[in-house]
Amino acid sequence: MGKITVVGLGPGSEEHVTLAALEAMKHYPMVYLRTQQHPTVSLLDRKGIPYSSFDFVYEEMADFDAVYDEIVNLLVEKSEKEEVLYAVPGHPNVAEVTVQRLKKVCDDRGIHMEIQPAMSFLDVMLPVLGVDPVDGFKLIDGLQLDQQEPDPSVANIITQVYDPFMASQIKLRLMDYYHDEQEIFVVRGAGIPTIQRIEKILLYELDRLDWIDYLTSVYIPKIDSMQKKYYNMNNLVDIMERLRNKDGCPWDIQQTHKSLKPYLIEESYEVLEAIDLEDDFLLEEELGDLLLQVVFHSQIAKERQAFSINDVIGGISEKLIFRHPHVFKDVKADNLGDALETWEERKRQEKKIESYTESMESIPQHLPALMKAFKIQKKAAGVGFDWDKSEEVINKIHEELSELKDATEEGHREKMLEEGGDLLFAVVNLLRFLDLDPEEALNSTSRKFISRFSYIEKAARESGGDLKDMTLEEMEELWQLAKTEGIHNFQE
Repeated sequence: MGKITVVGLGPGSEEHVTLAALEAMKHYPMVYLRTQQHPTVSLLDRKGIPYSSFDFVYEEMADFDAVYDEIVNLLVEKSEKEEVLYAVPGHPNVAEVTVQRLKKVCDDRGIHMEIQPAMSFLDVMLPVLGVDPVDGFKLIDGLQLDQQEPDPSVANIITQVYDPFMASQIKLRLMDYYHDEQEIFVVRGAGIPTIQRIEKILLYELDRLDWIDYLTSVYIPKIDSMQKKYYNMNNLVDIMERLRNKDGCPWDIQQTHKSLKPYLIEESYEVLEAIDLEDDFLLEEELGDLLLQVVFHSQIAKERQAFSINDVIGGISEKLIFRHPHVFKDVKADNLGDALETWEERKRQEKKIESYTESMESIPQHLPALMKAFKIQKKAAGVGFDWDKSEEVINKIHEELSELKDATEEGHREKMLEEGGDLLFAVVNLLRFLDLDPEEALNSTSRKFISRFSYIEKAARESGGDLKDMTLEEMEELWQLAKTEGIHNFQE
């Protein structure tokens, strides 16, 4: 079993190399450096410590991922023949990808790996900026900005800004989160008196500095939630909390779960309308309004110490993972039917539903009647209680219509209500059987009715008349004309 010891060379100044690291390097016949491009390597020269670097790998490989993997492979191969000491810039556990990958491989192969503590660039960068880390910050690898997102709600430190070209790529990515004129601090060689340089510039100027090199990092201060160009979920939660604060908005402060019920329904239907209109700009706006309702209710619940938005997000995340074992676990679902069956089975387990009747009863009572009937019928069909042919459903509609007519002739109001419900239920069943959405179908017909009625009213005005003065026969004639002209959609 091999052994690999990893030491850090500190942030760049020789006095920041620990005695433990120096002593360890003296006792190895060869020190393997990730790169020789580091100021403290001159200390090794003066101390007569033999070393070899992996700089040649950077020249041979096409990208950094390949470079890191190759360095790890070479270190593992060497550990099979000798005890290895690997030295990296800064602290081995701070923004050092090769060490992260090396540890995983060592764990998998049973290779003993020891990491000695060291000073990192953060230990000198934060003090020279006058920043206390207790205020919080996010450390981001500039090479992984496509995977690591900055959070303007806290300070951000970007490493690996090793040349103007990389600075240009980082600048463009940061502009997705900050104003182009956001003030930033560019720090080079922090803690190394001979080369240390700190400059406050605007974000768009980042790639105009010709002195950027491999010892350069970028510091971006925390941005107040009310002064941002781009906002995230945390900012929305902060804004809502401020609105509900004692010094916030009087209207927002007075709202309760019950008082907000109409707005939740209204915003949901406005989202549906935006979808029907295929208007992406409107859809974006309406989804924001709907999201606000979720945050609003969550804030009220938080004030009651019931739950918070984090609990809401955590709950739905756990639910999605649990109900998709065919995605997150080893359950097979080769088609849509399998996926839906798995979803329903998991849902029954989750809600401890023991019968299919209970699953029907669990459908929310506040759903629109057409939608509720549709869902009930789908659950029944899911266990095989369904029609074989559409003709059978059509016959059922005729049967229910005949029973409604009989009840009407009898003048029995309760019976009329019952038979009317049966007729609507049968019509919903037919549309479901034909794979059509009854809610969508009825809404479409309502829009068509308004459009044709608008045609009649417009025709009446153009003839100098009024709808109230027209006979039913005259209105019916115009209605048929509207149908002939193919009027379907209501136009404002």
